[in-house]
Amino acid sequence: MRKLFRNKILVKSLVFDLIGMSTVAIPVIGPFLDLFWAPYAASKMREMYPGRNGKIASVLVFIEEILPWTDVIPSFTLMFLYTYVWKKQPLKPQVIEVESY
Repeated sequence: MRKLFRNKILVKSLVFDLIGMSTVAIPVIGPFLDLFWAPYAASKMREMYPGRNGKIASVLVFIEEILPWTDVIPSFTLMFLYTYVWKKQPLKPQVIEVESY
């Protein structure tokens, strides 16, 4: 179940990054589309990654999307990698209950 959730977050991250990057390919109106995409992307980032790290990432993705020519940075995918691959968390002790008959 946890792996399925992680895969859904990865797919969402890739899709949001592709959408954000696609505005660079649209001449003239692409930069204006970023004015609408930046706040939406920031809210989605905060939704996908709750807590302090999600708030920081939402501010960074807003800045990245609103600034010209920075759309090629895959912010959502980098946040996914940070959260699920690179971030070192101490192992939590787990209690395994065993029933005997």
